[in-house]
Amino acid sequence: MSTSSIYSRLRRLSKTQKLSAAGVSAVACTALSLSLVPAHAETPAEPQAASAAPVVIAGLPQAKTIQASIIEQHSTAEKLVKAADAVKAKHAAAAKAKAVAKAKAAAKAKAKAKAAAKAKADVAKRSSQAASRSAARTPVYADNLNGWITEALDIMKAHGIPGSYDGLHRNIMRESTGNPNAVNGWDVNAQNGTPSCGLLQVIQPTFNAYHVSGTSTNIYDPVANITAAANYAADRYGSIDNVNSAY
Repeated sequence: MSTSSIYSRLRRLSKTQKLSAAGVSAVACTALSLSLVPAHAETPAEPQAASAAPVVIAGLPQAKTIQASIIEQHSTAEKLVKAADAVKAKHAAAAKAKAVAKAKAAAKAKAKAKAAAKAKADVAKRSSQAASRSAARTPVYADNLNGWITEALDIMKAHGIPGSYDGLHRNIMRESTGNPNAVNGWDVNAQNGTPSCGLLQVIQPTFNAYHVSGTSTNIYDPVANITAAANYAADRYGSIDNVNSAY
């Protein structure tokens, strides 16, 4: 039963109670007036011609019955009020629970989004730090003979190719005087169509056979030329350090 239906019923009961109370009062007054008339009192004679049915006046037992009915209606009204209050309280509790659940869900979603944002920021931070460390570890080589030899030595070390700065520098100066574009056009190799090229005067077939992976495939590239020649010298002489003349 809805709250509005309960209160509508209460209004109807209130009206009925008023009418019942009026009836009880009237009956009580009638009963009181009857009790005050002496039993032996004579009543005036009525005309003999008038013949009518006797009048029945409600007595006290009927008044008590009406009073009991009113008490019962009061009890019913109180029960209905309590029921209406219970329904109202139940609705309020349900609304409060719903609001609490909604607030908890919103807080959980907010915390989840915050955690995801933090995780993403941490990943970006670690990536940035790793890139910074990698950049710090990556050497920068000068674009000159010293830089070419230094870079070539690092690559040779990574590939297990023996050789020293002095051994490379000594042979480079003898072969090309440090000119990466030097070409020998008069020796037997040139006569055979494969002139010696670059810092360490390497012919193309030898460069191709001893090329070190990760370096340029251009025979005139200073680092590629040095590492290929050092790789060849290591295979033929044990190390570029052991080469002291044309090889």
